Amino acid sequence: MNNGFAIEAQNLKKSFGDLQAVRGVSFRAEKGEIFSLLGPNGAGKSTTISMLSGLLRPDDGDARIAGHSIRHAAHAARAALGVVPQDIAIYPDLSARENLVFWGKMYGLRGAELKQRVDEVLDVIGLTDRQKGASDKFSGGMKRRLNIGIALLHQPQVVIMDEPTVGIDPQSRRNILDNVKALNAQGMTVLYTTHYMEEAQELSDHIAVMDHGQLIACGTHAELIKLVGEQDRIEVTTNVEPDGVIEAWRQVDGVHQISRTDGTVSLLADDSNVVLPHLFEEAARAHVRITSVDVQEPNLEAVFLHLTGRALRDE
Repeated sequence: MNNGFAIEAQNLKKSFGDLQAVRGVSFRAEKGEIFSLLGPNGAGKSTTISMLSGLLRPDDGDARIAGHSIRHAAHAARAALGVVPQDIAIYPDLSARENLVFWGKMYGLRGAELKQRVDEVLDVIGLTDRQKGASDKFSGGMKRRLNIGIALLHQPQVVIMDEPTVGIDPQSRRNILDNVKALNAQGMTVLYTTHYMEEAQELSDHIAVMDHGQLIACGTHAELIKLVGEQDRIEVTTNVEPDGVIEAWRQVDGVHQISRTDGTVSLLADDSNVVLPHLFEEAARAHVRITSVDVQEPNLEAVFLHLTGRALRDE
């Protein structure tokens, strides 16, 4: 393994009956970076994570965690990992401290070392003042932070976080994102899965875009944006179903792709200032009134639309 890589996935495949959940996924995450797997629900992110963390055995391919093969040195690979699962994995009748002590013992920590690590982790996740009392009284965000703390107890080289902000309030989400960045600033390698484009943009050194079990693009944020060039993304809503005008919009010079999501029509265009008047003209001809227009600079949503023909938030 190259000493610069904390994770190397090589042609990972996993099927469940006729469903090919992961179809030949390969990527490398450098030591000390935040590497994000970005894609909609069902893209294969969690199955990939489950193979890397040893919960599922790949049908084919291999991966190395801190140099250890998940096939041939599974124990060493798992020892190098901390995993924050998508589902909350704590004992609700235990306090935050009691949960951390229990899991610390599972990691083999004892005595003064265990107490020191529990104290350090409580500080990192901001739960020192709430360390007593049953954790079933915690908010969703606090439970997520405790989940993160459990993964950090044994000071792993790599932390995998699978959709850690799903179903929590904005303040807790902000706290978790700040935790991720703080851990990374201390040298921790983080593999982060999300279907939130803005999280991947904010956190990541490198982003791998997944869809239908395949990795369809990988690079820095700037490198991925270059895939769609300088095109603008235009989102349009109308007073009636836009079926009668969409085909006409496809023929407008400078329009490259069109998709529909929850009543909104999204277009990629070379220059929104040139294209917009023509969109209004064609809508008027079709007796359709445009009720709102939103123009956005190229972003990861545009990249996903460019690569798949549909919006990232389509499910």
